[in-house]
Amino acid sequence: MRQISLALAMVALTGCSGESEVNTPAPTTALEANNPLFTDVFTADPAALVHNDTVYLYTGHDEAPNNDVFFQMHDWLVFSSTDMVNWEAHGPIMKATDFAWAKGDAWAAHMVEKDGTFYFYTTVRHKDDKPGFAIGVATSDSPTGPFKDAIGKALITDDMTKHTPNDWDDIDPAIFIEENGDTYMFFGNLVPKYVKLKDNMIELDGEIKVLDLPNYTEASWVHKKGDNYYLSYACEFPEKICYAMSKSIHGPWEYKGILNEIAGNTETNHQSIIEFKGKDYFIYHTGAVPPIDGKPSGGRFRRSVAIDPLYYNEDGTLKRVVMTTEGIQP
Repeated sequence: MRQISLALAMVALTGCSGESEVNTPAPTTALEANNPLFTDVFTADPAALVHNDTVYLYTGHDEAPNNDVFFQMHDWLVFSSTDMVNWEAHGPIMKATDFAWAKGDAWAAHMVEKDGTFYFYTTVRHKDDKPGFAIGVATSDSPTGPFKDAIGKALITDDMTKHTPNDWDDIDPAIFIEENGDTYMFFGNLVPKYVKLKDNMIELDGEIKVLDLPNYTEASWVHKKGDNYYLSYACEFPEKICYAMSKSIHGPWEYKGILNEIAGNTETNHQSIIEFKGKDYFIYHTGAVPPIDGKPSGGRFRRSVAIDPLYYNEDGTLKRVVMTTEGIQP
């Protein structure tokens, strides 16, 4: 029974959109941090980028009218901060349908910068000529966009991997750039995968490889601290965040356990880990926004980003993240 339930639950992991009109928030400023971070718009699947002493936080945008049907996600949002406390909203950077080959569904994404260009990797549902979910890439010369499709087609399509019968097993791209410029994309659902990218960042450079990570569900994220590589990911369902360590981007990866427990009021979780101005941060989402002035409350299909400190042990392992309502304080 658990196996059947888990398989069904995988459909609803990261978010889904229909083809209805996009409702986007107007840009605002000075959103002061508590957890969840934003209460005027629902945000999910955070991906943070540090650039020029500023943190740019990219999120999905939950728009489901209730919490008992399914996700609705049409576009991606970006916020910025120079202190991790006060945030400026810049509105949407693009819609799923800005990829002409995509049917819709603005799922989880990741942003990186290389040689002055910002590369936005994200998952959308492909049109029926190549059914299933695909990974596309868009580019801009600004971290706040606008972004445009970089190659006019998907970088990864469902027919390129057949590790599961699911058509959503190639989702949640996460990019890691080595100090020598070598770039790798980690992705997957149920089966974790990674592949090298060419120097132009918009083509694959070699075969897609499978990783051995226990209880892997989705939401890969790779970061490095000192000589250690860390691969964190959503595990089991409802999702916790687990992590593994290695001395090489190619592994082997040694499983280290749970990093973050189930984030209340939602079965999904999705993390981003950054270092900013000498401190480390764990960014994730919950369903914890209360109803405010008649606005709808958060929940499983209306998630919200939160941030808490991340701490390392002396041996390089990670301390379990303590989720707080206070968030990051001045």
